[in-house]
Amino acid sequence: MTVTVRFAPSPTGKLHVGNVRAALWNWLFARQSGGKFILRIDDTDRERSTKAYEDLIRTDLAWLGLFDDDSVRQSARFDQYDAAVEKLKSLGLLYACYETSEELDRKRKLQRARSLPPVYDRAGLAYSQDQIEQFEAEGRKPHWRFKLSHKPIEWNDLIRGHTVVDTVSVSDPVLIREDGQYLYTLPSCVDDMELKITHVIRGEDHVTNTAVQIELIRALKGEPPAFAHHSLLIGADGHGLSKRFGALSIEAMRDDGLEAAAITSHLAKLGTSDPVVPESDLDRLAEGFDFAKMGRAPARFDMAELEAINARLLHETDYESVSDRLDALGVSKPLWDVVRGNILRLDEAAEWRDVVEGEINPDIEDAAFLKQAAELVPDDPLTGESWAQFTSALKEKTGVKGKNLFMPLRIALTGRARGPEMALLFPLIGSVKARSRLAGDKS
Repeated sequence: MTVTVRFAPSPTGKLHVGNVRAALWNWLFARQSGGKFILRIDDTDRERSTKAYEDLIRTDLAWLGLFDDDSVRQSARFDQYDAAVEKLKSLGLLYACYETSEELDRKRKLQRARSLPPVYDRAGLAYSQDQIEQFEAEGRKPHWRFKLSHKPIEWNDLIRGHTVVDTVSVSDPVLIREDGQYLYTLPSCVDDMELKITHVIRGEDHVTNTAVQIELIRALKGEPPAFAHHSLLIGADGHGLSKRFGALSIEAMRDDGLEAAAITSHLAKLGTSDPVVPESDLDRLAEGFDFAKMGRAPARFDMAELEAINARLLHETDYESVSDRLDALGVSKPLWDVVRGNILRLDEAAEWRDVVEGEINPDIEDAAFLKQAAELVPDDPLTGESWAQFTSALKEKTGVKGKNLFMPLRIALTGRARGPEMALLFPLIGSVKARSRLAGDKS
């Protein structure tokens, strides 16, 4: 058996950390198992689905390194879904219902008022021919429901363990809307069968859906895949994450300068017993993938933690790995090696390029002290020992030491109170520019 998994986004919005975590876990499991990762575009909602969102989904996945082995688009597979519908009708498992949404809502309210579960009462199965003709005369169009067995459905969930859902507590799901549009369940089941999906890895909010899908696949004479339902993400404040919260979209994170590897490192381990550490190699992440390490409690996603991982990743990144991006920023290897330990985003390296090569406007408090310092700057070429020699000479001449010595020099030379070690920056600034800045010039 070839392990085959799928990630099935709807092109009705942007990918965010919640659904990308599911995509990543599917991809890692497939890679670890030597299997296939299929991208399935769930675009049966023709009103809301757009090519722009589909393109963005593909861009985001490629940027993260989650390349698919095959991709399908549900809008090209309606013939397969139509055939499944006819099969279900012939089995007496798909039945027409004519209630409006308002009528269904009233039924649910009455059931709740009577302390009953809001489960559909299967009125559609009891329509007389006269009632159907009356509905048709009123211009009503039917929606179609799948008749559940009202029996317990059991499976061994790869994360949750033994799981049981009694379908007597579940409404017969609507598979086809009044306008003829397929809802998620039937196309998903047909695709899982025909694409030979072996494992479905998704959020625990789909547990009840899984029971329905197992019944539906069996009704269509298929073999259900194995299921793994992972915990959902919540925010640092303990509340749920909304996919409409723009800052959590992959596009927003990319535009904000976060590294793809930081995102995959964080999401791969979030909700597991493994520590989150920077890892730029997705294959290495795949080696450590293990359902047994996945917890049941909601996993907290904290942007501050992601940013910390991003910084750690950059601190460990050599010049060659990002040379094309650094070249575009005008950042040399010597400068990168000096500043990478002090940045949160890669493009911040360009700010240090400007500090070293451009003009600064420092806040000078003791001009006389700095003019004395300017006179003691050694000639080029400056080396790793030049800073210690320079500051020792200045301390001996002025008697100033400690923070009172080093902070004015740092601010005068860089315009910043914090940053890389001055012993490393000093040679990059050079003696000519150092003397000019200490003397009060902006250059």
